[in-house]
Amino acid sequence: MNSVHHRTATVDGHEIFYREAGPADAPAIVLLHGYPTSSFMFRQLIPLLADDYHVIAPDHLGFGLSDAPDTADFTYTFDALAEITSHLLDQLGLDRYALYVQDYGAPIGWRLALKNPERISALVTQNGNGYEDGFVESFWTAVWAYGANPGPDTESAVRTALSRDAIRWQYLHGVPDPSVVSPDTWEHDFALVSREGNDEVQLALFRDYANNRPLYPLLHDFLRTSEAPVLAVWGRNDEIFGPAGALAFARDAQDAEVHLIDGGHFLLESHLDVVAGYLRGFLGRVLG
Repeated sequence: MNSVHHRTATVDGHEIFYREAGPADAPAIVLLHGYPTSSFMFRQLIPLLADDYHVIAPDHLGFGLSDAPDTADFTYTFDALAEITSHLLDQLGLDRYALYVQDYGAPIGWRLALKNPERISALVTQNGNGYEDGFVESFWTAVWAYGANPGPDTESAVRTALSRDAIRWQYLHGVPDPSVVSPDTWEHDFALVSREGNDEVQLALFRDYANNRPLYPLLHDFLRTSEAPVLAVWGRNDEIFGPAGALAFARDAQDAEVHLIDGGHFLLESHLDVVAGYLRGFLGRVLG
């Protein structure tokens, strides 16, 4: 089995942590994590891909083991996180790669695809939204209100997302057997978002999230005009990004494969083998 290497690179003056595995000359796949986690979410998937693919999984700035500068020193936006990710991939010499995106990884990945469409060999979205269809209103109402009018009255509702209970809910909601999900997941994430000053990092990204929505028509145009195939493998019980968000990719992608699985938002924690099976089949078909 290929070893997983744990590395850092200095990108735009910041230390960015990433996991790397597989042959350097194999087809590349970049794994982009969501909130509130890090490349830790891919710890079990990476070894299942590394025999045949060059796998790169970075921690976004402000997350995991990457630097987390104070909001007074860095303006946290999805544009900024995508720019750092793009520069990291440039440093690593990746000029052609598949993208696997989840949650926050999706708007970062969409920016990479729109910036350098010729580099994208395939797109895999696992509960990573790209359509208005995907937003579950009961979850997003508070986020939209905070982004539109940030202040004490709207902040309190979104600040609850930083709590242990809310992070635990993200891992367990929609999972038929919650006992298969390790508590290490939410305890790991809660410890990192609880670092001094990290709450302001996360609040800044909550405020910025609405700026991802205007990208969606550009993404849809990319899907219609690009030959990049799409795999949407989705927890059908996700109460953050609903299954309609997965089905929507078939409207625009020339080659779309959609699988709805009886799980929740963090599908790899409960259905790793199922997701890995669909993923390896898809990559084998489209990348060889």
